Amino acid sequence: MAEDIGAWFASRVPSGWFVAPPDVTADGEEILVMGTLPDVELAGGTKSEGRTAARIARIDRFREETREDRIKIAREAERHFRRKVAWGARCGAESRIFTTLSVPVMTRLRMNERSILDTLVAGGVARSRSEALAWCVRLVGMHQADWIKGLRDALVKVDEVRSKGPLN
Repeated sequence: MAEDIGAWFASRVPSGWFVAPPDVTADGEEILVMGTLPDVELAGGTKSEGRTAARIARIDRFREETREDRIKIAREAERHFRRKVAWGARCGAESRIFTTLSVPVMTRLRMNERSILDTLVAGGVARSRSEALAWCVRLVGMHQADWIKGLRDALVKVDEVRSKGPLN
């Protein structure tokens, strides 16, 4: 299904927007379309701060200039796939995601787990338990990125084997 969604977007995104077909990821609620813009060309002595600012400006310009067309494509996709669509762009080492969903998730935590969230709130790291939990998930994602990627790759293999099974 994810390949179908990616192919759908690749056929609708104008060819001049990105240097390659966009990366499309999806879950049960949202589709994220992330495209790579051409990198900025600057003078040889440009400092890293200047390069970063120029890349962010290119992303911002892309966002403004393509807004109407992105909305049209997103509305069509939302009707077709019954999920919200978020867009993003990267330029060099910089990336931005435009208007993505924040979906509530229910969890049950024991007292010692709640106390960790409460400590993060009391320490000013987060404003609420919900924000503290999101911070923890981002932290695990950053520090365990290779492990998470391996797990996701393994799940793809499981889906492939299931699709070839006797119940299909």
